[in-house]
Amino acid sequence: MILLAHPYFLRDDAKQLERMKPYPPLATLLCAAVLREQGHVVSLFDAMLADGLDDFRAALAASRPSVVAIVEDSFNYVTKMCTVRLREATIEMIAAARTNGCRVVVHGSDATDHPARYLDAGADAVLVGEPEGTLAEVVAAWASGADSPLAAVAGLALRGKDGALEITPPRSGSRDLDALPLPAWDLVDAGAYHLAWRRAHGRTSWNVVTSRGCPYGCNWCAKPVFGRRYSQRSPAAVAEELRRLKKEIAPDHVWFADDLFGLTARWIGAFAEEVRARDARIPFMIQCRADLISPAVARALADAGCEEVWMGVESGSQRILDAMDKGTTVDEVRAATRALKAHGVRACWFLQLGYPGEQWDDVVATRDLVRGERPDDVGVSVAYPLPGTKFHAAVRGQLGARTNWEDTGDLAMLFQGTYTTPFYRRLRNALHAEAHGADDELWFGLGEEESSNRSHAPTEIADAAG
Repeated sequence: MILLAHPYFLRDDAKQLERMKPYPPLATLLCAAVLREQGHVVSLFDAMLADGLDDFRAALAASRPSVVAIVEDSFNYVTKMCTVRLREATIEMIAAARTNGCRVVVHGSDATDHPARYLDAGADAVLVGEPEGTLAEVVAAWASGADSPLAAVAGLALRGKDGALEITPPRSGSRDLDALPLPAWDLVDAGAYHLAWRRAHGRTSWNVVTSRGCPYGCNWCAKPVFGRRYSQRSPAAVAEELRRLKKEIAPDHVWFADDLFGLTARWIGAFAEEVRARDARIPFMIQCRADLISPAVARALADAGCEEVWMGVESGSQRILDAMDKGTTVDEVRAATRALKAHGVRACWFLQLGYPGEQWDDVVATRDLVRGERPDDVGVSVAYPLPGTKFHAAVRGQLGARTNWEDTGDLAMLFQGTYTTPFYRRLRNALHAEAHGADDELWFGLGEEESSNRSHAPTEIADAAG
């Protein structure tokens, strides 16, 4: 028996608990489906709606697995944020599994960045890169004998015989994504998800992914699992999954969890046609870039059932966008927002405060862009340095003992930005109010206090990051 698990307990993340938009662990369910195809018996511990670690211990006692695979949902942004609580939960689960005599393998963004931390906690191996093929080989090796060495398996971090950290050769990422099975939806309690969603929002949303990776180079964006390459399923395969999903789960809405949905107008147009041919239309939400949204793309998205597009706008200051290596312009943001609205699709923006070098004029430019275009919603964060990025390398010398947020609502400035953490939290509130048509009172107060909330960040950090 193999127990698949993930460490994200919704109850431990106050911001997300209040939002109450839980999604099943997509990456974990894909791993379970692959292992089933190879003839293994699997079970699942789904932490999302669980009450706590005691539920995991109960799952261990009930299933009595020989192997526990703790696989984060690497398609869900809440896990990619590498919060302290997520790390703590993983380590606690490793300890519980080892207490029950299980072999343990771990996968996730933080484990990829810091494999020694998880090996020292008791994991036998850390999966580096895409997990499905590597996990299948590890399980096969252990099935052939408890003492089978793993050094020949590509895509692992291990402890060698001398205790030193060893990284086996990298594994090539999946190219033919259509060859993967559908996620093992039957392993999750769909009824519990329906109940949680409908109590909070009156309808249920489910998650689907059409691609892996992102080819763009925003210098603050960490890509520890999929990197900058981009692999994509066929429009027909995705539409068929929607058809099956309507029949087996019957959600009212779908979140396409891709970092970047569609990429080309041709793919999106073909997808709309395949959805129509299969009667597979479900209202959905995506993430995309402003420079990829043309009027034709907006029309095709609307035809396919798209209700909402979240774009990484980040800033209303072109100077900051250029420093980020974002590759988009403020004019493209305006054009994309207007194209979506013209076709009845909600245009929503991700905004990022506190990027090195940001000054009050840049903040005001962001406010004015929100004020001028009136996005349907905004999500506001502050610059968060994660390993493997140019941004992290630039501010690493400013990081203290604390290098991660406690939870997804933390918004702490972990480096010496232009302003203080409390001030950025007030800016977040002001931008949210602006997007919903509030008056200027919050901005008058912030403008008056701006100079007194400066943190005197060294200019060399801004130069290096930009």
